[in-house]
Amino acid sequence: MKQSKSRSSWLKVGIAVLLFSILALTVYNLYPESRLSKNAIINRLVVYKSKRILLAYAHGELLKSYRISLGGQPVGAKEIEGDLKTPEGLYYINDKNQYSGYHKNLGVSYPNEKDITHAKTLGKTAGGDIKIHGLRNGMGFIGKLQRCVDWTFGCMALTNTEIDELYRAVPIGTPIEINP
Repeated sequence: MKQSKSRSSWLKVGIAVLLFSILALTVYNLYPESRLSKNAIINRLVVYKSKRILLAYAHGELLKSYRISLGGQPVGAKEIEGDLKTPEGLYYINDKNQYSGYHKNLGVSYPNEKDITHAKTLGKTAGGDIKIHGLRNGMGFIGKLQRCVDWTFGCMALTNTEIDELYRAVPIGTPIEINP
């Protein structure tokens, strides 16, 4: 009888912890964050991969920082197509796509000549199609929980609300510096 009560107590504690965890994750995901001003124009982006952060600047002033998810192999610079790494270096925003399979996206000018040359020395192609994007269409409910894991193929992922802000505020040609 004593063992049955002990097992029952552990089960109740386990259920309470599970319910509390679900509640905490729900509150985290739904808690509103600061918004970028509607009239903001971003003229420089800086990424620190090790910190999983994207910084948005206007004329040297930090306007907002974003928590991001990266490629599935985030350590080190992208070298070849399919390595699941996010590039490192100086690039620029070269495209905007509002009809993306991942909500909206901003195209990053990877690969540059240096990236292409390096990949050729490895006998491979550098790959491409690196973006700053939102969540896969139909998966927007995941929201901020997407930050818990590096899940992209080498892109930088934000929530749909966040990519909406950047899509509006970042013109094509904006430089992006991606650091380790």
